[in-house]
Amino acid sequence: EQDSEIMDANDQPQAKVTRSIVFVTGEAAPYAKSGGLGDVCGSLPIALAARGHRVMVVMPRYLNGSSDKNYAKALYTAKHIKIPCFGGSHEVTFFHEYRDNVDWVFVDHPSYHRPGSLYGDNFGAFGDNQFRYTLLCYAACEAPLILELGGYIYGQNCMFVVNDWHASLVPVLLAAKYRPYGVYRDSRSTLVIHNLAHQGVEPASTYPDLGLPPEWYGALEWVFPEWARRHALDKGEAVNFLKGAVVTADRIVTVSQGYSWEVTTAEGGQGLNELLSSRKSVLNGIVNGIDINDWNPTTDKCLPHHYSVDDLSGKAKCKAELQKELGLPVREDVPLIGFIGRLDYQKGIDLIKMAIPELMREDVQFVMLGSGDPIFEGWMRSTESSYKDKFRGWVGFSVPVSHRITAGCDILLMPSRFEPCGLNQLYAMQYGTVPVVHGTGGLRDTVETFNPFGAKGEEGTGWAFSPLTVDKMLWALRTAMSTFRQHKPSWEGLMKQGRRKDHTWDHAAEQYEQIFEWAFVDQPYVM
Repeated sequence: EQDSEIMDANDQPQAKVTRSIVFVTGEAAPYAKSGGLGDVCGSLPIALAARGHRVMVVMPRYLNGSSDKNYAKALYTAKHIKIPCFGGSHEVTFFHEYRDNVDWVFVDHPSYHRPGSLYGDNFGAFGDNQFRYTLLCYAACEAPLILELGGYIYGQNCMFVVNDWHASLVPVLLAAKYRPYGVYRDSRSTLVIHNLAHQGVEPASTYPDLGLPPEWYGALEWVFPEWARRHALDKGEAVNFLKGAVVTADRIVTVSQGYSWEVTTAEGGQGLNELLSSRKSVLNGIVNGIDINDWNPTTDKCLPHHYSVDDLSGKAKCKAELQKELGLPVREDVPLIGFIGRLDYQKGIDLIKMAIPELMREDVQFVMLGSGDPIFEGWMRSTESSYKDKFRGWVGFSVPVSHRITAGCDILLMPSRFEPCGLNQLYAMQYGTVPVVHGTGGLRDTVETFNPFGAKGEEGTGWAFSPLTVDKMLWALRTAMSTFRQHKPSWEGLMKQGRRKDHTWDHAAEQYEQIFEWAFVDQPYVM
């Protein structure tokens, strides 16, 4: 048995050059998660560690009642530091857990101990989020220098991987407060943008609270356009955490190649498009991976039947079980369309709402799982009562149900207005479910439109439609449904081609290694 374990370890592809990598993030599964950021920072570090790197993840130790048990195995390190910011000296401590060959480091401070979600409560975002994540960034810079994990520190030759605005002060601190004194001269930083819409913008008057030298104000300086200002006397002056990282990070990565282009456009750049365009030479896109331990139809514990790419008979059984569970007529011949996600404007729920009356005239079944805007939640309930044999709306979210819908549906619909990466389409292809998506961001990168007359025969993994209109979405759905009914061999080919795509985290980790190599070729940022 020991020999078998050694052989399995040797089979894992190893990196050509191993590094000390420090992830800094506001969340990481399974400890704390509110979205895709948590999935990435819970999986990518493990994939990099499996390839031979020494990896640390630094995140807050959130204690809100429901998440306390997630940190049960994290041990107090007896290390504490005092951080000079926000008009005082604030003490933080560190907790540590070693799991899956990764050092999970949790920064502890009273500001992380409160009811609600990670970033806010029922009344909105917490008013002191800037303070909370300033502490995180300072602590992340100190952790490699003071924490003896496994007997020795990480040291100064590190690659910092900073994720979204919560960690964006790290590259600014490295350039402003460490390198001028000879510390971290051999380190580099990579900014990973998961969602450019959130930038950590606060009034300019808060800059002195950050503890940065006055001459570094320009790195974070942000001026709102006139139309976005609150009144005529408002100068629109602010500080922008994410902008600071865009200016000072050595490399910038978005979570898909398509999104790396979109953030340089006026439509997708959220005001940072010109700055990101100026840094195009260091801007790349890498599609997120998926955890094939959790999302694998051959072993998924949430499914009533298992299946593989060679034997898809179990998928038909999963479809029948899902129809029974939802109270829909059990019919193998009818296309079952699914949607899983937040019920909000970004996800294109308004288009689905407009399309449903026309779509329900077809011989089709439709199931939706999600929560969000109360108006859309009410619409789902009323639509279910209007089309009892065709439509089901599950308000809320359940991980087991999401797995069963992914496996049981024939088609997964994703009409998102923008999608930096998207994971549901990757899960769908892994389960032999054909995605129909709006061709934007990561959806355009990962879903290849079906072409029955390709150079190598039938090609594609689904349908990507554009522009985002009800007519175009209905056209794509009708084309998919027609293929499902009338061209079974082609449909089975679509299912198998999606299953054969490599969406593992190991594939993504290999691409990140190339980014790190490029970062260390160039000199670090200096003012």
